[in-house]
Formats: sequence, structure tokens, C-alpha cells
Amino acid sequence: MDGTQWANEMADRDRELRPAHTALFLSAFFDEMRRCGLRDVVISPGSRSTPLSMVALEAPLNTYIDIDERGAAFFALGLAKASGRPVAVIATSGTAVANYLPAVMEAESSRVPLVVLSSDRPLRLQGLGAPQTCDQIKIFGDAVRLFREMPEPRADAASIAFARQAAREAMAAAAGVAEGSLGSGGGSLLDAGPVQLNFPVDEPLKPDMTQPDLFKIGRVAPTERDLQPRIGGWLALGPNRARDIVRLLDGKRVVAVCGERCYTGSSGLCNLLRFAEAFQIPLLADPLSQLRQVDEALVIDNYDSFLGHDDAPVADVVIRFGRWPISKRLTQWFDRVRPLQLVVDPRESRDFTSATDVFVRTTPGGFVSALLDAQERLGAKPADAATACAAAWVAANDDAAKRIATVSDEPALHEGTVVRALVDAAPDGTLLFAGNSMAVRAIDTFLLKDDRKLPILCNRGLNGIDGTLSTAFGAAQHFDQTVLLVGDITMLHDVNALALQGEMLLRERMGHRRPSILVVCMENGGGAIFDMLPQASDEPYFERLFLTPQQVDFGPVCQGFGVPYAQATTLPEFQQACERMLGEPGISFLSAKLPLRGVRERYGKYW
Repeated sequence: MDGTQWANEMADRDRELRPAHTALFLSAFFDEMRRCGLRDVVISPGSRSTPLSMVALEAPLNTYIDIDERGAAFFALGLAKASGRPVAVIATSGTAVANYLPAVMEAESSRVPLVVLSSDRPLRLQGLGAPQTCDQIKIFGDAVRLFREMPEPRADAASIAFARQAAREAMAAAAGVAEGSLGSGGGSLLDAGPVQLNFPVDEPLKPDMTQPDLFKIGRVAPTERDLQPRIGGWLALGPNRARDIVRLLDGKRVVAVCGERCYTGSSGLCNLLRFAEAFQIPLLADPLSQLRQVDEALVIDNYDSFLGHDDAPVADVVIRFGRWPISKRLTQWFDRVRPLQLVVDPRESRDFTSATDVFVRTTPGGFVSALLDAQERLGAKPADAATACAAAWVAANDDAAKRIATVSDEPALHEGTVVRALVDAAPDGTLLFAGNSMAVRAIDTFLLKDDRKLPILCNRGLNGIDGTLSTAFGAAQHFDQTVLLVGDITMLHDVNALALQGEMLLRERMGHRRPSILVVCMENGGGAIFDMLPQASDEPYFERLFLTPQQVDFGPVCQGFGVPYAQATTLPEFQQACERMLGEPGISFLSAKLPLRGVRERYGKYW
């Protein structure tokens, strides 16, 4: 036998074994991902991703299909954002992977654990003009916490062990440093992020799913009891450092700015409120902080409405937990008052004002627990300055609340009455998902704190409007009722997401719950937010470049996707439609017709 014959025989043998090797290698990988906390996989179908998709579908995982790669990545982002656990998303090769970039960027900035599993051509086809082939090595650059180029699947012991180790590494990198572990029911999203694993696979692509020991091969732990490896850990604040901070705060006027993920879990909330009371520290509650679900005096929810006033309260020290809030007036207040700023975060300051004086690298929960312990050991009590400061913030907040509450007496349909009507109609436990631009700002202005469970999510990592519907529909899978508030420009950026109505119907036939999702579109026919910004003008360029008037009729669009549609031009019509559509399984669409111009005037009376 000459060398060519031998090589051909080896190639034929390898080709015959490849489907079995692929099935065993990938089943070990997905089994280990599940052991480490993976529960959900989103698949955007394609040819080269056949092995990943087929094995994932057979794994004991919750799978979703979204034919739009860009939307699929945002859908996975929403699932992860709502659950607190890493979610995997599978793409075929080429531009399909590139379509994941916007969601990966959002996941990086928002610290959401997204696990991108991209399919690729084998190395022998790279750089030779093979169809649907491009350089996918580190295609997302620094936007991912971890990139790994996987080997072509093999089923020897070393390869199977590597598949499981790669899965563990990916899940650890995605989860980051968290309060608790994935094994105990989900990450905290305090230090999470996206990762990418690139899988080169060769033909035949269809794995042999008849192999014995699928999802068991190479497993170290023999029982389910051992299947929860801990991932993550604590970053503790030592007692000496905690005492130093307590002494720093003594006698000062202190407030805490609470942004997205300023606490985790019910115990974290209790400790944060206990901390505020013990130190007499007002908590400035961004809507994404989830603190507006608590009607406590020291929860300051209306600061955006009074910080622009000349007599607004001040502070000597600001402690910042979580992401920087939505309010631009708060940023301007920082510039004007220049308090000492103490930032608490497990990774970085995220301070675009470059005004961080003290950076405490720990979790918010670890920080407040350490300071409460230090205060008790020192026997310290809040100084008169702290108590007076807290009283001033509470008084200003109460005055603003009375002013904002008058929106409920208005008969006209506008941004404020839309938010109030939605909040009044939504049952407890409803997820309120906000689009960026006008929607999240309307919620920031008009959503008053209340002892009701109305969690709020938004893609505020990069403040983008693309993928908003897909993200919301992903998050909605963890709630019985979701209300998505968007504008028409945001709607146009992700209108394909309405096709997920069909996916939810298919899943319902397979025995899965179909949640109720009400999309509320503040349809003002353009980009109304620019009417509030410095670009605002009566010159022709302003309408052409910024207001961008639209004439889309969403009624026929919804009909094409099988989505129930209603339109409201008055407040009573809107309230009646809300009552009728809330609770209906699947996606429904309610258009609230609003004027394009005059936003500043409509808001002005509440500031």
C-alpha cells in the first residue's frame, strides 16, 4: 500500500467515525455546561451548526429557536438577564456569528452571562475561499471575557476531559465573581459577562445520536447530588478597612446612588435597607435598581425631578452601588456639588465622570454587611448632620411625589398617563421591560415607589435600541406577565422579533407555558427624544436628521405575524385595551398615539 492509499483509507475511517466522535464530544460538553448551571439554549438554525444544535436539542436543556441571529442573541440576553444564569446561544459560521456582536457588546457592558457557541469550518478550509468561511478567531475582540478555539471533536479520554474542562472554564468566566454560586440557583450578575467558544466541525455534520453513554461519558461525579460545582466566590471587605470607612462617614452628609444591580436577593435588599436606616443614608433609586418596589422613606425615587432646582439637597459623600443611573440631572448635580465619591463594585468603577475618590472592590452586599458589623463594634450612631441630611432628601422627594402623582388626574393620553395606566393595570409580579430613549425616561419620571412587585429591566449597557423586543421576549419567559414599553423607532429596529409568536406557540404545544407579553408602543411617529435635547430646533434639518418622521402602520405588520393589535388615541381607550389584553397568552400589541413635538412641555410641570 502506498502512502496515498494509506492516507485515503485513514481519511475514510476518520470520516466514518466522525459522527460518533462528534456526538460524544459535544454531549460531554453540554452535560458539563448543565452541571455548571446552564439551563437555556437559544439556537439560530444553520448548516455548519448542525452538530451543536442537534446535541443541544437532545440534551436535558430548555431550547428556543429563533431564525434571526441578531434577535436570537438578544433573546438569549433577555433570558440571562432575567434568570441570573448563563444562557448559551448557537450560531452557524460566517456572518451569522457577526450578527451576535450587538448583543455581545450589550452583555459585556451590562455584565450579563452570555455563552456564544459559534460553529466554524475546519482549519483546512480557512483562508481558501470556502463558502460561509471567515476568520472567527476572537471575532468579538475584547467584548468577551474568554475566547477559546475548540479542537475538532474526538472521543478519546483526553478529548472528552478537555470538552468538560472547557465547559467549566466557560461557565466560570461567564459567571465571574458572584455572591453565592450558580449551583445554588443562579449567578448574581454582579461580575458576569459574555464568552465565546468557536467549534470547527467537518463533514459529515450530522452527529450519531445513537451512541451509548451520551451526556454521561467522562462524567466524574456519579450522582446528581454531586452535579453542582461551585462557581464564583466572595470578595470580602476586611474589618479594619470597614472601620476606616465608618470613621470616614462619621459626621458627614451621605447619600447612596443605587443603580442597576445594587443588591442581590431578598437578604441583600433587607441588608441595604438596614444599612440606610442605621447610617441615615438616603438611597437614590434608579428604576433599574428594583428599589422602587419598596415604599420606604429613605428610598428616594424622584431625585430626577428636583435635582435641577436651586434649593436641591446636597451631600458631602456619595456611595455608589451598581451601574450609573439614567438621570442626566444626577450627573449634573455631581458636577455642581462635587461630593467625595466612594464606588463599590467587584470589578471596576464605571465612573465616566472620572471623579472616584475611593474605589472599594467588593460586592454591595459585602460592603453593607461589613459596615453594619463595624458600626456595631464601634458603637457608632448617626450624627446630627446625617439625620438632617436624610430629612432634607426625604422632604424634597415627598414634595416631588405629590407633584408627579397629579398625572393620574390628567385626561389626555401622553407619556406620563401611559406609564401610570400601565402600572395601575399590571398585576403584581409583572415584568416591566423598558426600551431606551423616551420609554425608560418616562418610567424614571413617572414610576413612583410602591410596595408592589414590578421588576424593571432595560438594555442600559450601551443604551441601544436594537434588539429590544428580542431581549424583552427572552426575559418574559421567566414571568407570567410582561409589559414592554417602547417607541416606534425602537419597534422598527427589531420588528422581526414578532416572529417569536410562532416559536412560543410551538413550545406551548410541546407542553411549555406561553407567557403573556403586551407590547405597548408609544407611537409618536418619530424620534421624540430629540425634542428634549440640545439639537432641538425649528430649522428644517432638525426634522430631517433627528425627528425622522415615520408613517408605518403597525396594524398590518402585527397581522402578518399573527399578533393581536389595538390602537388607542384617548386615555380611556388605552385603559380599556390594557384591561382586555393583559393576561392573554402570547404577544399582543397596543399602539398609543402620541404627538411628536412638545415633549419638554409635557414633562415640564413635573420637574
